[in-house]
Amino acid sequence: MNAEGGRWRFFRHEAGRAAGPPPYAYVALFVLCLAVGQWSMNTFGATVLWPANAVLLAAVLQLHRRPAVAVMAACAAINLIGNMVRGGPVVMMFTNVALNMTQVAVAVLLARRFCGAALDMRRPWRLFRFAVFAAAPAVLLSTLLAGGVAILVNWKVPGTLGFRMHHLFDMEVLAMMIVTPSLLLLARNHRFRDDAQATLTEAAALLALVGGVSLWVFSQSSAPIMFAIFPPFILLAFRLCPPTTAGAVVMVAAIGGVATLSGHGPIVLTRLTHDPVLDALPTVMRQMNVFHLFLLCVVGTALPITTLSTERRRLVERLKARTHAALSARQRAEAAYAVKGRFLAMMSHEMRTPLTGITGYADLLSRRPCMDEEGLRQVDAVRHCGETMLRLVEDLLEVSRGGAEVTPKASDVRQMIEEAVAPSREWAVIKGLEFALTISPEAEGQVMIDARRLRQSVHHLVNNAVKFTGRGGVTVVVDRIADGLSIVVSDTGCGMDEHTRAGVFGLFEQGDATTSRAHEGAGVGLALAKNHISCLGGVVVVESTQWGGSTFTLTIPAPVVEEVEGEESVPLHSRRTRILIVDDHPANRDLLRIMLQAADCETAEAADGQQALAVLGVQPFDLVLMDVRMPVMDGIAATRAIRALDAPLRDVPVLAVTAEAMPEDAARCIAAGMDGHLAKPVTQAKLYAAIEAVFDAVAERQVDAQAA
Repeated sequence: MNAEGGRWRFFRHEAGRAAGPPPYAYVALFVLCLAVGQWSMNTFGATVLWPANAVLLAAVLQLHRRPAVAVMAACAAINLIGNMVRGGPVVMMFTNVALNMTQVAVAVLLARRFCGAALDMRRPWRLFRFAVFAAAPAVLLSTLLAGGVAILVNWKVPGTLGFRMHHLFDMEVLAMMIVTPSLLLLARNHRFRDDAQATLTEAAALLALVGGVSLWVFSQSSAPIMFAIFPPFILLAFRLCPPTTAGAVVMVAAIGGVATLSGHGPIVLTRLTHDPVLDALPTVMRQMNVFHLFLLCVVGTALPITTLSTERRRLVERLKARTHAALSARQRAEAAYAVKGRFLAMMSHEMRTPLTGITGYADLLSRRPCMDEEGLRQVDAVRHCGETMLRLVEDLLEVSRGGAEVTPKASDVRQMIEEAVAPSREWAVIKGLEFALTISPEAEGQVMIDARRLRQSVHHLVNNAVKFTGRGGVTVVVDRIADGLSIVVSDTGCGMDEHTRAGVFGLFEQGDATTSRAHEGAGVGLALAKNHISCLGGVVVVESTQWGGSTFTLTIPAPVVEEVEGEESVPLHSRRTRILIVDDHPANRDLLRIMLQAADCETAEAADGQQALAVLGVQPFDLVLMDVRMPVMDGIAATRAIRALDAPLRDVPVLAVTAEAMPEDAARCIAAGMDGHLAKPVTQAKLYAAIEAVFDAVAERQVDAQAA
């Protein structure tokens, strides 16, 4: 059921909120309307409005079933008693009551059907629906029936019947358009407590202004200046809420009606044409049509304006509330994102720290000549499990971290691809698969690209191919396309059906998600690969058939950059280097010391940044391996303190060796003055390569400084 319309029902739903005056107040108001109307007819021979039925209509629309039935019965009885007191034909006494009840009943049904169950008159469209689809048809029906009854009773058509029917229709329609919406709005006054812009003082002043102008207009009979009422009335409608405006309409109708009936005001200036039939009617009744037209203009102007302005203020307040809620939600989201960032940084650090010991010591053990074949196999298994755990941790952290930042730099294609496929190549050898890597001569060289994202993308594609291949082999072909690279990863594995292929890049999607599946993994690798490729501006497509293997084709922009010739770096083992190891974990310091001693390096150790500064003040070093997250003084603060020292201490190279492995972590280390970043866990080969890169960068800066 929509808000604008309802079913054909008569009584209000019992679940509706009880509001407005009690039932006896409607009965009392009904009696008052009958008394005033009868007094007006007796005194002036005419009446301005006939609001009794409008009051009863408001009561039935507002009250629940039992009180509504009681009010209708009481009003019908009062109406009948009034007719008996007034006198007249008995048939007309009962007919008048029946016509009034019929009018109200029809109006109730139409209002429920076309104006909605809530009967909310706060919008102009609903007021229009009530007037056109409920009030006017109900009054028209009762007026036509009344005319028919008059004809049947008199057995002839009186000359004034048409005019009287028109007058009756105008009186009762206007009464329903003014009184019924006003009572409904007043009954729901609790909804408008915060809608008025004006203060109580301003509201009182506006009501006094409208009342004063109305008294001035209708107290004189020399000029047709009814238009003077509209400016203050429009101002009142803009500033006050609908119930108050509706009350002002009733006030103007009362002032103008009393003045007109008593022979005062602009209405008496109406010039009437001579009509032998109508001349027998009271003059004020013939002039009343003009006053009815004036009231219709007042209602059609004031109520739509006040409802529109109120709705606008309500929408503005709602917009402000939603804006405030959105800003609060954004602040909460930013706070949650910051918490998430801290959580990811902590988890990355805490997970990588033990993995450093596992993979690092396994790497050292694998290099010991005393290990027999079975021992080497077991150590390789430990190292493989540690690397698998590390990759899973990195994948999950990458998924949680998100982010679309891309940091392109000049990178060597062969080095990137070799590093990307190295773990999968070893796994393929263990599984007895053939593994072929082909890089065309055109694709060789350096390109501008985010090497980290490309390495991870290729690694996940190749790792997926090896995982799902039991026989045959895996082929990786790298070729140059127009201003980019094409990387094709093919396997002879189980392949995929159409359903699996459609969701292959979904997060945590797996071809077999049961607990008895044959392949391990969390289902994040291909989703990460697709995300990295999209961030790099590339596309990846898959071709596969069930039991016929799969082919992933990656095309990605990678502009070629000119290679810079540099001096050949001196191998690490030929240097007599003194290296300070700064780490709060004794196992990590021991691991790094063993790796460096294998390269004939002299080492010293410090457990935090403060100890590192003390050691640097005693003896010089060629390099500092600096952890970041440490007690007392962390690596960032220690590096900044080193760079604040006097030369030559401030020029010592600093390499971050840390479990904080996010790209922003590396950028933070470089911004603090470090010369490189090496993420844990550390192997001997990675450590040597990182140290060589730092020495090469420092030497290049020295050459540039001398040339300048």
